[in-house]
Amino acid sequence: MTTTWKSVDKKSTSQNLADHATNNPISDTTLSSWSRQQKLTMIAGFAILGLLLAMSACLKQSPKPALVRVSSPAPIPATAAPAAAAIPTITPTAAALPAPARKTPKKRPANVNYTDANSGVSFLYPRKFALTSGDKAQPQLAGIGDVPMNFVQPGGIAIATVALPAGSYPGTDFASAFFNVNVNRSVSEQECAHFAFVDTRNADDEPVDAEKVKIGSTGMEMTSSFSANVIKQAETQYYHSYENGACYEYVLGLGTEGFATEGGIEHVNRDEVFAKLEKILATVKIAPVEPEHVAEQAVSGIIGGKE
Repeated sequence: MTTTWKSVDKKSTSQNLADHATNNPISDTTLSSWSRQQKLTMIAGFAILGLLLAMSACLKQSPKPALVRVSSPAPIPATAAPAAAAIPTITPTAAALPAPARKTPKKRPANVNYTDANSGVSFLYPRKFALTSGDKAQPQLAGIGDVPMNFVQPGGIAIATVALPAGSYPGTDFASAFFNVNVNRSVSEQECAHFAFVDTRNADDEPVDAEKVKIGSTGMEMTSSFSANVIKQAETQYYHSYENGACYEYVLGLGTEGFATEGGIEHVNRDEVFAKLEKILATVKIAPVEPEHVAEQAVSGIIGGKE
């Protein structure tokens, strides 16, 4: 059996392929177009991937933010220049603030002024002494009782009495002391120069005439009286002056009690006590009295005289 090999004409084959390509243009165009899109897609994918890798690398290399710690500002050196936009803050210090005004306690005067409009009498006396006036102004001495007025006519009225504190002279036989003012409008000027009773302390027990004295700028008549028993003594000094149509009487009294030689008790200094009382007497002033006050006081004196 004989095999017959047919020879293929290359020229004919080439011609056939060419004819096929010419007769099927869509297939060639599709292949060519698909290849370009794949290339573009691949290029874009690689570009995006590269961008992501680059961003990841940058994030890894960037330093982490440090934690902020709030603290008080550091003192600025004296040589450092202040920032141009900085606004200085002025903090008031204790020295710059005005000190609050301190209220200075007012000191009360050592002496008190007493004034009686009805009689016109005024005087100064120490604040620590006790003052009584009106019906309660009748003076008393401890252990002796009421001290009588020394007018030659009735009608005397007690104006005011100032008493020393009971403990003024501790360790002594001091019991009480006072300064007293009385007035009598029923006594004439001639009668005002006399006293109902006078000093009888002389050796013969004879009365002693009143003594003329001057207290400040006022002339007065003065007498004294003394009484005592076993353990109590009382001494009084009376002063008279005539003004405003009335007789003014000032009484200084001192009372003592006890035995000065027992228990360490000493005699009180009588001159010292009367010196304090005379200082009050030296401040006495007599002002003019209104007529209605004179009439009111005259009625009071009449009623007092009847009693």
